[in-house]
Amino acid sequence: DMLKFNECENEEALDMLANIMEPISQMIAKEEVQEVIKADKPVLVDFYSDTCIPCKKMSGIVAQIEEEYAGKAYVYKVNSLYEADLVEQYGVMSAPTFIIFKDGVEIQRLRGVQTKDALVEKL
Repeated sequence: DMLKFNECENEEALDMLANIMEPISQMIAKEEVQEVIKADKPVLVDFYSDTCIPCKKMSGIVAQIEEEYAGKAYVYKVNSLYEADLVEQYGVMSAPTFIIFKDGVEIQRLRGVQTKDALVEKL
């Protein structure tokens, strides 16, 4: 009985942690990308990995940009570990990689840790 109680407690803790760690930015999958990048506003796509320390550093900056530029730009995240087809399609070689699209066309690509100003300037 004690084991079952602990398992239940751990599951609840994991659920809470998952809710806390859930990214603000919307996740996109391969099937959605072509539609998403054709938006009427600039689109910032963050190719990241859960195991990447620089990606974790950037997640707060990306969230700030999404919040501050709501209605002016769209922000999406692609988990490179799970979306290998997108990684290959866009030639992403490292994480984090930020690709900015306008009218369905890539207009800028930045790799590695960036300042908020550097990302915003390109949007």
